[in-house]
Amino acid sequence: MSTFTEPADQQIRRPRHSEWRTEEGQLEPGWMARLQALIGAGDSAELRSLMEPLHEADVGDVLEALSAEERLELVRLLGDSFDYSSLTGVDEAVRVDLIEHLPNTDVARGVASIENDDAVFILEDIEEPDRDAILALVPEFERLTLRRSLDYPEDTAGRRMQTEFIALPPFWTVGQAIDYMRTADDLPEEFYQLYVVDPAFTLLGTIPLDKILRADRPTVISDIMDDDVIEIVADEDQEEAARVFERFDLVEVAVVDESNRLVGVLTVDDMVDVIHVETEEDFRRLAGIGDEEVSDGVFDAVRSRFTWLLVNLATAILASMVIGLFDASLEQMVALAVLMPIVASMGGNAGTQAMTVTVRAISVQDLDRYNIRRLIMREALVGLANGILFAFIVGVVAAIWFGNPALGVIIGLAMVVNMLAAGISGILIPLGLNRVGVDPAVASSAFVTTVTDVVGFFAFLGLAAKWFGLV
Repeated sequence: MSTFTEPADQQIRRPRHSEWRTEEGQLEPGWMARLQALIGAGDSAELRSLMEPLHEADVGDVLEALSAEERLELVRLLGDSFDYSSLTGVDEAVRVDLIEHLPNTDVARGVASIENDDAVFILEDIEEPDRDAILALVPEFERLTLRRSLDYPEDTAGRRMQTEFIALPPFWTVGQAIDYMRTADDLPEEFYQLYVVDPAFTLLGTIPLDKILRADRPTVISDIMDDDVIEIVADEDQEEAARVFERFDLVEVAVVDESNRLVGVLTVDDMVDVIHVETEEDFRRLAGIGDEEVSDGVFDAVRSRFTWLLVNLATAILASMVIGLFDASLEQMVALAVLMPIVASMGGNAGTQAMTVTVRAISVQDLDRYNIRRLIMREALVGLANGILFAFIVGVVAAIWFGNPALGVIIGLAMVVNMLAAGISGILIPLGLNRVGVDPAVASSAFVTTVTDVVGFFAFLGLAAKWFGLV
């Protein structure tokens, strides 16, 4: 078997990441110091030479590491050699701030030079008057395609699609298609399949590249196309589009409008980004921090977190009111105050576990009428089983700690009740919120915590008051 080797003068020089990355994957301090020195000196030629080997993702990391003034100066010094695709990998706050301070002519030139979906991603976060001013400077054809994508609602397939694709008539032969791809100068940079359309651009079928390369040149396109087409409507939610990719193991899929006309394509790299964004969004919502990003300032972070901290305060007051009902019992038996946090903490953690499983299942649409009852029963039984196990452990510890076996029995019973309540509330609260149209990722945590605190305190203190006759 022979091995292909590039001629010495044509071999690709692959950049060594150690030049600007440490072994831990962090930006190399010495390399960054040199970059900042060149920015300070305004050495455009050296900067271009230093930045040229970097992938667009690395450029994004560099931009985030620099101060606002340094990153603006870096982009200005790089000029035409700055790849605007790198802005798709930085935090929104960094991207918007940079775009706001760059001349509209530079931004227009930059977005016109990159793929349509990347350009839309950059433009969609800009205020509409500024966006219109930038688009007015973009060449007419690119401007029309960008406006068409931006007309689709945010977070839809139409916003994420690429408008560059190869469409063929069904009566062409394989030879004509191959000759066209060899000679045309407006093909996408990367593509995985061809799309067969009629004169109205209605999607008729698809042909994978490997299939067309294996066919004889005289073969008619309609004879080898796959007319069982998987397609996504342009106004479909991007998360739904990502699920289609996941379900059918797709690399590329057609995007059509309401009339089934081909308007663009989605590729797997776009969907990986969508999955990452949606997962990160769910994670932030579960923590009650909204759309906060690392690059946000103090004011934005406070604004993002304040609302749900306020809700948590209200629920915490409710739990405190339950404790207030048993203030006399606490005064007579200090051990109750010592053990109370154990009951609440264990119930809260158990509820969070059940809630996380449920919210994720709702997010990926794993729950339906056939398995929802089974999941409710499972979480209730898991809560009961964990309650019994930890009731024994905590009961023994409490009995030995305070020399009071009755106290061990009481906290054990309270643990069983609270863990069972945690399992049930951890699944029913997200399901209920989702049913009434409230995002369970945002609101579930506060309500589940409230239930476990209230039930835990009431069960523990109520049982103690009855058992020991405390008033």
